[in-house]
Amino acid sequence: MRSDPLLGRVTPPDLHVMTLNVRRRLGVFAWPPADRWPKRAPRLRALLANERPSLLGVQEALPSQVAVMQEALGSAYRYVGHGRGADLQGEGCPILYNSERLELHEWSQLALSDTPGSAGSKSWGNPLPRILVRAAFRDAKTGVRFTAFNTHLDPFSSRSRVRAAKQIRQWAARECAPVIVTGDLNSRPSSPPVAALLEAGTLRDAWDAASRRITPQWGTYGGYRAPRANGARIDVIAVSRSIDVSSVGINAEPVNGGWASDHLPVQAVVRLTEGEDAR
Repeated sequence: MRSDPLLGRVTPPDLHVMTLNVRRRLGVFAWPPADRWPKRAPRLRALLANERPSLLGVQEALPSQVAVMQEALGSAYRYVGHGRGADLQGEGCPILYNSERLELHEWSQLALSDTPGSAGSKSWGNPLPRILVRAAFRDAKTGVRFTAFNTHLDPFSSRSRVRAAKQIRQWAARECAPVIVTGDLNSRPSSPPVAALLEAGTLRDAWDAASRRITPQWGTYGGYRAPRANGARIDVIAVSRSIDVSSVGINAEPVNGGWASDHLPVQAVVRLTEGEDAR
């Protein structure tokens, strides 16, 4: 593992944002051996302790995995979000945040479906429920308010991904504050789902908007292999057009001889200023 973080702690008004599909724990069914949680948990701890993002959107997270992440980040970190099932159990898309920097005002979890208020609901061909976690924050250091969305689109149905992306874009357009979206979109940047998310300019891909890219455009579905340049960048940070992105990167460094997940984290430094909105 690199001795210095890819981004690490930043000074206000900058905000360090990370998205990571943490890869759910599968127990005895995990394959290859690099996927086994006892191997990955220490790597995840080391990664997060080194980077300390202010805001972290994770996907495929089980409660026991969230506990590991909270422990690694420290006592100041809190999270919102629960399981995606009708019983609110199972894997989820929680948002973790540094409560000393970010004051949580409200949060909700919505189904990506025709009935978003119905937990566990499905539409558009996805075999499993898909969700969005929304959290409204005030930056304690700057006073600026913003809203964070975190999501994981369906890997099987392209129709579902497009419909869900449109729904997320519409929700973002209704916000009165700037929006930061983190997520595993299971879609390449040139794909219809990403086009649907970015349509009309409400949101921008942070990779394209950044003043500086500090790594190659690695494929973010790493599969526990050496990173591949210009691979499938399916994990995304998107921001309202009023948000400045000073730097962005994909953290492909192995940690203690391997990777914490079959996905690579995407990390960005963003800046929000008073009086901006999402439109």
